[in-house]
Amino acid sequence: MRKLLLTASVLALAATAMPASAETIRWARGADALTLDPHSQNEGTTHTFAHHIYETLVWRDTEGTLIPRLATEWALKDGDDTTWVFTLREGVTFHDGAEFNAEDVVFSLDRARSERSNMRQLHADVESVTAVDDYTVEVKLKGPSPLYPNNLTNTFMMDKTWSETNDVVEVQDYAGGEDNYAVRNTNGTGPYKLVSREVGVRSVLEVNPDHWAETDPAVTEIIYTPISDAATRVAALLSGEVDFVQDVPVQDIERLSSTDGIKVATGPENRIIYFGYRLGEEPLASSDVTDKNPFADPKVLEAMHLSIDRDAIKEVVMRGNSVPTGVATPPFVNGWTEELDAYPAPDLERARALMEEAGYADGFTVTLDTPNNRYVNDEAISQAVVGMLGQIGIRVTLASRPVAQHSPLVTNGDTDFYLLGWGVPTFDSAYIFNDLIHTKAGNYGAYNPSGYSNPELDAKIESLGTQTDLEARDATIAEIWATIQEDRVLLPVHNQVLAYATKSNFTIDVHPENQPNMSNVTIGE
Repeated sequence: MRKLLLTASVLALAATAMPASAETIRWARGADALTLDPHSQNEGTTHTFAHHIYETLVWRDTEGTLIPRLATEWALKDGDDTTWVFTLREGVTFHDGAEFNAEDVVFSLDRARSERSNMRQLHADVESVTAVDDYTVEVKLKGPSPLYPNNLTNTFMMDKTWSETNDVVEVQDYAGGEDNYAVRNTNGTGPYKLVSREVGVRSVLEVNPDHWAETDPAVTEIIYTPISDAATRVAALLSGEVDFVQDVPVQDIERLSSTDGIKVATGPENRIIYFGYRLGEEPLASSDVTDKNPFADPKVLEAMHLSIDRDAIKEVVMRGNSVPTGVATPPFVNGWTEELDAYPAPDLERARALMEEAGYADGFTVTLDTPNNRYVNDEAISQAVVGMLGQIGIRVTLASRPVAQHSPLVTNGDTDFYLLGWGVPTFDSAYIFNDLIHTKAGNYGAYNPSGYSNPELDAKIESLGTQTDLEARDATIAEIWATIQEDRVLLPVHNQVLAYATKSNFTIDVHPENQPNMSNVTIGE
């Protein structure tokens, strides 16, 4: 009999476990939101939780279509193709009763593009944000930016007065370990209010009776419980202690699908899973090669790519629930092509020859940093890759930790070799380039700890923000991808496939951004 790990989350859940009312949903996931400061972390789990409390000007439905939220309309200003005009929804209030207006949008967009914000790359081309009147906002950009509204789906609106009163005008410095009032306290306009929060243990939300939506949600209370251990998470669903498991382990999909009273929904996610590595000449901190960096040699990078058996990872590790790929972008995204998506078959003989040519016939050591509670089977993927790299002499020590500790390693550049996943809420390649490829500087490169820097490529990446000729823009995107692939900047593995499991009376559609919204849940008998 397999022993289950009783985490603090589960102990808290068990202590309060009772039959849920028809209006309550008990939601379990592998990880907690990293913070509740809306502009601190550009991270999917954090955004998904925040979307219930805070709202954006625009967002996407389950089909990926851009739809109105706090903005009812948006259009380029007449005669000025560098200025977007947003018409705001009237009659919206924050949870404390304050009125939502243009002043709050100006404050929120300026805060989101400030130096500490992890969202700033999305607003890198913004020159100014201006309130025309109480319900009209103009966003002036450095040049024409026809796709700018796509960048707003995870930029949340805050109350300017509340932020000033509670000294949270500046964004939390998450990587620096800073705390502020907005980390555990909220005041949004969303369909739910925060009732209580125990970080990493349990958070409770209740329906906002004054929300602007015409239809009231069927779910009136959310009990959110992060349960990092996969077996414990599934056991909680089977025992009736939770109603919804967002990240079903691939090994349990078939069993849950055939269990009475439980249903499983699956679908592709707009997310790539990949490995990154420190590039440049400086020696790696975790390697036994102390006079140079093995990853600086293109032959080593090529050998690594040829040693990864993506199909084996799909079949063995992911139980068929992944889409192997050779490029670090999902098929949802503008810029993806079948040609880019092609990946090499493993060729260990050629890989070993390349290692020898590079001067590493005896291999080398390195530490691989991986999260263990963020992506589907993230630690198991890393374990598989450790074995595959071992076949060509790269001896990898695996360092596994929760995403809350893993994420700062990446953003601070304190890692030699790492696993990460990247969703693309804009559905455009520029979002990948801005954060993962561009030189780490200013508004760009927030998730580029590799040291990779190509000034010519940086200029092309920056140009995408204001290119109006979409054919020419797509050609630039293709050129950038060609360079990324040639330089082996990233080591892509697969696109993630999602599985949601619920009690049979709940219906929750699989969202391509993995952002299920409890206000859209339907409840049957």
